[in-house]
Amino acid sequence: MASAAQSVTGNPRRARERLWRPSKAARGLQSTAHAFASGPHIPMFTLTHLSSPPPESLKSQVQQMVVDYFADVSAVPLLPSNPLYQLYQYVIGYELHLHLQTMNGEAEGPVQLLLALDDEDPARVLGFALYLPSPDDAAACTLAYLAVHSEQRAQGIGRALLQRVQERRPHLELACVADKVPLFEALGLQVLAAQGALVVMSSRDYRSSGMVAVADLAPVFASTEVRQIHAYLLKQHGQRAMQQAEKQRDAHLDALALQAQQLVDERLPSRALH
Repeated sequence: MASAAQSVTGNPRRARERLWRPSKAARGLQSTAHAFASGPHIPMFTLTHLSSPPPESLKSQVQQMVVDYFADVSAVPLLPSNPLYQLYQYVIGYELHLHLQTMNGEAEGPVQLLLALDDEDPARVLGFALYLPSPDDAAACTLAYLAVHSEQRAQGIGRALLQRVQERRPHLELACVADKVPLFEALGLQVLAAQGALVVMSSRDYRSSGMVAVADLAPVFASTEVRQIHAYLLKQHGQRAMQQAEKQRDAHLDALALQAQQLVDERLPSRALH
């Protein structure tokens, strides 16, 4: 599978096809999901914790999952109809790449990765969680990504990943769009606040005071690769369409911010009165 973080030098069209063509697994999700739903098979899996970057075969699967499930894991969850969607797919893939590069082999290093591997095929990643331990609060961490293959969802993999993270760092925090809140509430997290287009959730009823490292994406957006992708999209769609895409992005994020605040007000009515 193509790596979302690979270079986009050369032919921009060919590079785009490498970066964003859905994997074979993603293209076959609908029929595969039906097969699992109609049969008795429930996949068995093993959780593997990594403090160093995973082998390339596993790394490429994790990167492909982030690209395939961009709308589920991105802090800027654009609609697929927006021409900028493909650009942000690349950026989130590169953000993951930067996080994986930061893994230094230390058990409490700045980036930790948890993989759910298929017991029948240990080389296959069914899901993963990437979290950022706080260096100032030994109990706290921020969940950066949680993803499970769509045909394997609702079978306990996501819950198992979260529970394992919390065994190491019980004060877990994350940020998600409003429509994902019920999912994480079912996994034991609670709403704390609105943060732009996202809702901050935690395993406790207060935020950690600890700091966490985050990837600096400014160099990514200024990179040659992103400029090439943007130039390709501009040529493909035209300047007016790209300007409209930016307006649609901003309007979508404004709508998500409103939804986030409304949800927080519903969950925390006493706070909304102040």
